[in-house]
Amino acid sequence: MLTGMSWLNEPGEWSLEGGVLRAVTELKTDFWRRTFYGWVTDSGHFYHRPVAGDFTAEVVVSASHTTLFDQAGMMVRADVGNWLKTGLEVTSGTVHVSTVYTREFSDVSMVPVPGHRGEMAMRVTRFGEALTVHFRNADGTWQLARLGYLDLPETVDVGVMCCSPERAGLEATFRDLRIGPPISRENLE
Repeated sequence: MLTGMSWLNEPGEWSLEGGVLRAVTELKTDFWRRTFYGWVTDSGHFYHRPVAGDFTAEVVVSASHTTLFDQAGMMVRADVGNWLKTGLEVTSGTVHVSTVYTREFSDVSMVPVPGHRGEMAMRVTRFGEALTVHFRNADGTWQLARLGYLDLPETVDVGVMCCSPERAGLEATFRDLRIGPPISRENLE
């Protein structure tokens, strides 16, 4: 389902072949607003399409993480000041699932992924103004990483994102993107 999508901040190097999107980040790209660091940046790479109403979006992501804050994952975006990004990110010397909710100010939460082996299935589900983030554990079960609030319009942009705030050259791949009806609320745990 990676066809029929468009870029916000298209990277200079990317390809879409056999249902796999490969993108290489540009220099010092990121999505962040104000909190702690004081800056606003909206330069990360986001490959997306509009989605109306509630949904679950799922993708398998991998990246050549080597540098602090390297990121590759998913994004849901209402506008420049209201969005969620989640993905694999290097911080504190290891790969984490990081999730940022931005309501004019960004916040971040981190879940370490011990023994990360290169790729991971992730999903984001919208239930009205609530967004959940899950990732698939090594044993195949889904783990809830975050549940949060965003004031969202009926239609938002949904897709995959990658950025590298400290460098250029993070290579990220995305496969098996699916966007469909939301999971059951009973599957949140």
